[in-house]
Amino acid sequence: MTKIVYQGRSYERRDDETVLRCLLRNDVRAPYSCESGACQSCTMQATKGVIPSSAQEDLKETQKVLGYFKPCVCKPEGDLEVVALDDAHQQKQQLTVVEKSFLNDEILRLRLSCDESFKYHAGQFINLFKDDLIRSYSLASLPDSESMLELHIKRVPMGVVSNWLCDDVQVGDPLSVAGPLGECFYHETENEEGLLAVGTGSGLAPLWGIVRDALTHDCDKTIILCHGGVTPELLYYVDELRELEGAHDNFTYYPCVSTGDGSDLPDGFSLGFPNDVAFSKQPVLSKWQVFLCGHPDMVNNTKRKAFLMGAALKDIHADPFLAASRA
Repeated sequence: MTKIVYQGRSYERRDDETVLRCLLRNDVRAPYSCESGACQSCTMQATKGVIPSSAQEDLKETQKVLGYFKPCVCKPEGDLEVVALDDAHQQKQQLTVVEKSFLNDEILRLRLSCDESFKYHAGQFINLFKDDLIRSYSLASLPDSESMLELHIKRVPMGVVSNWLCDDVQVGDPLSVAGPLGECFYHETENEEGLLAVGTGSGLAPLWGIVRDALTHDCDKTIILCHGGVTPELLYYVDELRELEGAHDNFTYYPCVSTGDGSDLPDGFSLGFPNDVAFSKQPVLSKWQVFLCGHPDMVNNTKRKAFLMGAALKDIHADPFLAASRA
């Protein structure tokens, strides 16, 4: 017999019994529906042990990397420690603000230090807590080469948390966070043709991390990044991205402005929404990985169009964020 460890308790798994059936037999409440691996409503995350490949069929490559699996069809050969997705990585920890600066009139950059090791993939996000409020912010930093975590925070009119971070939080202050979370990060896939990254506003944060992570890991496929704002002044990291573009022949950066007629645009800027510019530069997306972050309408519309232009659903990455939530 093998053991299944869940929420600190160990359960003996009977021969030919799935992980889900083992937990249900021991009165563990777990979501499920079809019990055939089709609906994926029972998906959990394994933190220790070996997952059979059959229990990860049809999952995204990034989900497999994170240890996601379908317990309803999982019959491990050895012991397995698992957590529910709602519980995964939700233990709070304290980070310290070590740098605070504004990248433009509405985007704040916070850099945070952590006493303990903080393992994450470039492009994932953390949940930040203020009293009973929770906000999700993407990580713009690289896990292997940068010691601090970097957040890009857009000031939201009447936004309690964003204005608190912009106006009241100071260098040296502790912040309570949980994570990392999310599946929007780069993982090399078989026969991939390239990477297309599209973002607006502070949605550049995860894309800045993802693109640099791919290049750091010697990705030699074509990489295109389109970042958009209403005016040129609302874009940021333009010089840094152009420097990155100059250092890598396979990377192209398009700063995009969505208003005006283009007559007064600075050199090197494109007129139009970033998704429209992206599709004009790369109209065929078969075997391309697509990364999206920014305004929800842009993300949803771009998902649909990217699929129609050939991108597989499993290769379209975007983490949904709610405007506000409570603990």
